Amino acid sequence: MNLLIKNIKQLVTVRSNGKPYKSGTEMRDLGIIENATVMIQDGLFSWIGPSTALAHIEDDSIDTIDASDLIALPGFIDSHTHTVFAGSRENEFAMRTEGKTYQEIAGSGGGILSTVNTTRDASKKELKKLASRHLDAMLKQGTTTVEIKSGYGLIEDTEVKILHVINELAEESLMNIVPTFFGAHAIPDEFKKNPEGYVNLICKRMLPYIANHKMAKFCDAFCEQGYFSVEQCRIIFETAKSLKIGIKIHADQFSQIGASKLAAEMGAISADHLDKIDDAGISALKQSGAVATVLPGSSFFLNCAYAPARKIIDSGIPLAIASNFNPGSCMSYSMQLMMTIACTQMSLAPEEAICAATINGAASLGLTNSLGSIEVGKQADIILYNAPNYQYLLYHYGINHVAKVIKSGIYLVF
Repeated sequence: MNLLIKNIKQLVTVRSNGKPYKSGTEMRDLGIIENATVMIQDGLFSWIGPSTALAHIEDDSIDTIDASDLIALPGFIDSHTHTVFAGSRENEFAMRTEGKTYQEIAGSGGGILSTVNTTRDASKKELKKLASRHLDAMLKQGTTTVEIKSGYGLIEDTEVKILHVINELAEESLMNIVPTFFGAHAIPDEFKKNPEGYVNLICKRMLPYIANHKMAKFCDAFCEQGYFSVEQCRIIFETAKSLKIGIKIHADQFSQIGASKLAAEMGAISADHLDKIDDAGISALKQSGAVATVLPGSSFFLNCAYAPARKIIDSGIPLAIASNFNPGSCMSYSMQLMMTIACTQMSLAPEEAICAATINGAASLGLTNSLGSIEVGKQADIILYNAPNYQYLLYHYGINHVAKVIKSGIYLVF
């Protein structure tokens, strides 16, 4: 499809000028064009600029959208989710309102392992149907690219089942979907007395199979007290790297055990959560070039500490925002809401939040050559919003401002 979007009231391009991400003061440069027009050809942006600079076009092969009352942003990149699961945990939400912590609930039989049980019992067809509904809702909220982790199987068959679902969705959905293997999410009940045996299972059986069948772009691990130690994660990551699988890590969420420093050591593309990151971890990430991905929805939902996003940005580290959509710590996939929380609770400017949810999210997935900004030659993912300006999106929170979704140059009608 060839598509002309004309008279856009305000176009937020987040142009990166060939750089893979934005950091520091660069994150406030959104490359705004007032009264803009965008031309899309063969699914890519082919012309971007002021409406006055484009000659009148009369071509029956080009569809036209008049966006006079709308603003436009790149599609959001949600670079950290756990979208494939069965069951729900609203009972745990009620327990937290009465003072129970995430760790206490997990210790009493709830938490991750509760979802593991329901996901193991669900068929592949059931998991795919549930996840498809979530993906449709994400698109309607302006998210056009999403990373999805496994991790609710913790046995070989179910981990592979989840990755099959993710890869089939990637083939069938309009969304860009990035699969991540997250077998090191928790120690399953079968290995409670033998965690090293589970690490060995991941390294000797799961990872080689996944690599051989090209089922995951990344390998993730939950480096945290009560889950996987720094040394256990190092062993898993060394195996993943030897199999040409990229590294992501759940780091410094509840305690400081050196996870962010491990991320730097292992060359992780991103370190995620970072609620308890210290100065040494920040310094390590800066030197490594890893993206720091913060998850404001989880801190909000769990009522716990927020990552020091302001300090991370001021240190010159590229910061991304993701939803961490999952049944236990963030039952929301609204990137609009995540950005508002980041501004009110983590001291981000609106411009920084938008940058973190677009180009830097793409950087955390290694996708900046094709996604994350509105630039000539990139995939034409552009969202039109009913709003007077980009700041209004974050200011008027709790509703969906999306008016139109264009994915890969295709105008979607819901």
